[in-house]
Amino acid sequence: MFFDDRLATVLRQRGDSEASVRTQYRQLLDILGNRKYGPSEIRDNSLIAAAWLRMDALAQRIPAEERAAMIRERGWRFRSADLAAHLSDFEPEVASAALNRADLTAQDWAVLIPRLPVRARGFLRLRRDLPVDVEQLLEQLGVYDRGLPLPSATGPRSETVNEEENTPPTLDLTDEVLEADPDESLSKDVDQVSAGVGDTQPEDPNETGRSEISALVERIAQFRRTRDNEVSEAELSPRLPLDEDAQLSPRRIASFGFCADAAGRIEWAEAEVAAMLIGTKLVAPRRLGSPEGESAFERAFFRRQPIKQAAVTLNGAEAIAGGWVVDGQPRFSEDGNFSGYFGRFRRLTETEGAGTTQAVREADRIRQLLHELRTPVTAVQGYAEVIQQQLFGPAPHEYRALAAAIAADAAHILAGFEELDRLARLDTGMAKIEKGDTDLAALATGMVSQLATVLGPRMAGIELDYADQAPLLVAIDQEEAEAMIWRLLATLGGGCASGESLTSTLTIDRGMARLTCEVPKQLMVEGSIFTAEAKPIAASVNAGLFGAGFTLRLARAEARSAGGTLTHEGEQVTLLLPLLTGETTLRSQSEGSVA
Repeated sequence: MFFDDRLATVLRQRGDSEASVRTQYRQLLDILGNRKYGPSEIRDNSLIAAAWLRMDALAQRIPAEERAAMIRERGWRFRSADLAAHLSDFEPEVASAALNRADLTAQDWAVLIPRLPVRARGFLRLRRDLPVDVEQLLEQLGVYDRGLPLPSATGPRSETVNEEENTPPTLDLTDEVLEADPDESLSKDVDQVSAGVGDTQPEDPNETGRSEISALVERIAQFRRTRDNEVSEAELSPRLPLDEDAQLSPRRIASFGFCADAAGRIEWAEAEVAAMLIGTKLVAPRRLGSPEGESAFERAFFRRQPIKQAAVTLNGAEAIAGGWVVDGQPRFSEDGNFSGYFGRFRRLTETEGAGTTQAVREADRIRQLLHELRTPVTAVQGYAEVIQQQLFGPAPHEYRALAAAIAADAAHILAGFEELDRLARLDTGMAKIEKGDTDLAALATGMVSQLATVLGPRMAGIELDYADQAPLLVAIDQEEAEAMIWRLLATLGGGCASGESLTSTLTIDRGMARLTCEVPKQLMVEGSIFTAEAKPIAASVNAGLFGAGFTLRLARAEARSAGGTLTHEGEQVTLLLPLLTGETTLRSQSEGSVA
């Protein structure tokens, strides 16, 4: 017999830190937002009551903006009318997030809406997915698409209403009325009403039942009606298409929201662009055969995947024509069928437009794929570490050993993903090698010594020949240079067979540091070393997950980003890196150190 004790478990926790407070608030949202905790299925009223009290206590420690952001997150189910009613009593941003996030049935909405505070009902006017009978209920309660305007600054007079009229007059003061002092006009009109002006006899408020203020309100309304009826002859006359409007240009739209149906046709857009876009089809019908011509937007659309910064070109009116970047999320009906996308268009900037080449798009595809692959690998690594460290209880030593091996493999895979992402960024110019100062001679000497401890028992290794003993400074950050040199030397050294020794030299060549190294026979037989698929012979020396060719391509991309080159000619690989100072200065420093 199984039972759900999640709520009791959460309530037993203590929120000592800020992180634990926010975690517990999210947990209560997730549990109380589930439909099974509705009023008809509550097993323990005291437990639920304690949960509401705990949420109120946690809300006092979390700012309203953060609570609203937690409610808007899509990682939990909001199917409880009780939770929506509870959150609607909090700050406006929290109530708005709750009422726009709640996923309730028509029956739940019908019961919930009359229970909502009057100020919270207006938040439902922005929802377009409510059932028809719920929208009718909102209309009956007087909840419309637009809220009331803010009160004007005319003082208490704007709040006065003629009690004898069913509809109070609207106080839309004209320019002439606003130019006058409100207090002076009020006192003047009150004096006129009280004492009379000209032949007009004063009215006794006790006889008419009207106050001086209500009479003033009526005079303002009458003035407004008179002004609206007096239309000048110039306004009624037709205008010729002269040059006064020639300089007016339509405003370019910067961004707008949209909704598309399952066929990719825009069915809703913001009012500013609705007339220009509704009915536009964003994707062409999918064709049989190779999808090589598909754009990133079409590829994500046909696979029902989230759309992230996809480039799209719109044709039509000048206000919307041009390049755009689209972000969107797929929509699914209650029975799981795909129903389209909703998202936002934003203008493609000049920098983005210049860099949107085929290589950039392919690199973006690789980065998105890596992002999708990192999630399951990270989850596997996390669960393996939990078992290996026995965080959830004791585990047999065999399981712990297997878990440790799985965690190590996952870390190795994630490191390979990082290399793929780094190569894609370097090839497209989205990442640059940081500048700095590094002693290339000391760095290469140290790495050759490290490789000698591993390759020495096999009578293999790399011998470095550097005539000068002075420091050889290159204009690269220390960590960046270390990663690059290790990829180069470890890949070449790892390919050495037993008894094979490679020769490497380090010199200065026309203001550049020049590092050359022989290529092992294992890589020479494959033609181009940048496409070699050979694995290292020395299992303890592993420069990368994807083989020697990929690792050398990554080192070449790093060298290019640093202002140098990595080339292969004959039996040698040559690495050129820019010096931190001029060749003459370096040589003078070297001669001074020798003297």
